[in-house]
Amino acid sequence: MRCEVVAIGTELLLGQIVDTNSSWLGEQLALAGIDSHFQTKVGDNHGRIVASLRLALSRSDAVIVCGGLGPTQDDITREAIAEVMGVSLVRHPEIGDRIRARFEARGRRMPENNLRQADVPTGASIIAEMPGTAPGLVCPVGAQVIYAVPGVPYELKEMFEGTILADLRRRAGLRWVIRSRVLRTWGESESGLAETLGGRIEELDRLGNPTLAFLASGIEGIKVRVTAKAADAEAAEALLAEEEAGLRERLGDLVFAVDDDNMEATIVALLGARGLRIALAEAVTGGLMSARLSAVPGSERVLAGAVTVPNEDAAEAIGASGGIGGATAASALAQAARARFAADIGLANAVAQSADEEARGTTHLGLATATGARSEMVHLPGDRTRVRQYAVISLLNLLRLDLLGETGADGRPACR
Repeated sequence: MRCEVVAIGTELLLGQIVDTNSSWLGEQLALAGIDSHFQTKVGDNHGRIVASLRLALSRSDAVIVCGGLGPTQDDITREAIAEVMGVSLVRHPEIGDRIRARFEARGRRMPENNLRQADVPTGASIIAEMPGTAPGLVCPVGAQVIYAVPGVPYELKEMFEGTILADLRRRAGLRWVIRSRVLRTWGESESGLAETLGGRIEELDRLGNPTLAFLASGIEGIKVRVTAKAADAEAAEALLAEEEAGLRERLGDLVFAVDDDNMEATIVALLGARGLRIALAEAVTGGLMSARLSAVPGSERVLAGAVTVPNEDAAEAIGASGGIGGATAASALAQAARARFAADIGLANAVAQSADEEARGTTHLGLATATGARSEMVHLPGDRTRVRQYAVISLLNLLRLDLLGETGADGRPACR
């Protein structure tokens, strides 16, 4: 079974929107054991969309078309698919009623052009999942099939996971189950992880199942993805669990989360389990750290408070007299934040002390507890935005290691 992805939208070609849908679909198809050899982007032009679909069908068994299902004049995916199928569009009143009901539920009037979304190529069926106003379509073209889904990522994902994947598996006659698990790591490079796991990777290459892959994810660290294939889900999950245990033994505290969990979710869980509260003083990150923590459900129980500290006057206002630059300032800011919000732990970041330090992306991280305050200096890559993002996860990882009472990946104390 070969499945191709065609993304519709002139904005994709102009670079105004990044096409994350195609990359996500490519990953899901690979995990399902379905070959995907081509991905195409095409603008909002009827003739070029038709040509792209015909080309895709000439070399693939199935095509997933993303986008162009909206209500406006440039949403022409339905018309293009109908031409490829050699049929006309038929309006489905029940779909129009569902769209109208969505508008009315929000106290809004539905523009009449939204009824275009109720037009369906003759012979096509509607995908059951409909999280937005645009219905997805399953469109048979002889023995082949075109799936049409909205370009809105969460709508696309719900339709793929709810209907398309199962239909693709049925058409492909796949009788095995493929599952994956992602271990998220921080503190080591991709090449360093590959070196640490080199022996196991060679062993798995010989066995063929499960498999390992590295996914560099910037400020979210390096992901180690384990993929297992088995006769049923239970057997696949058992393979994943066994491999995860072995990887954790090899990687130790480099692993901070699994699958969709992130560093802040891990921190909230650790603090919650210990009944601890933290306070933040952000000189480098300007509220970014508190924003990320606040996005985690339950964070209100562990985050006592946070302040941004853009200058020395702000530092003095919260009781830190050492300014906002250097290791001493980082410790003092962490202590001041802890005291100001009566928290168990204070976290802070301080700026570089000199132009040379700043050029190297130097940031000072501070952590204060009932036993005292400590700091660590890190050199972070990238521009101002990336340095701020890296500073968040670096400081949270420092706290994670301290909460676990473990040393860092290099054998040094977690905080010093």
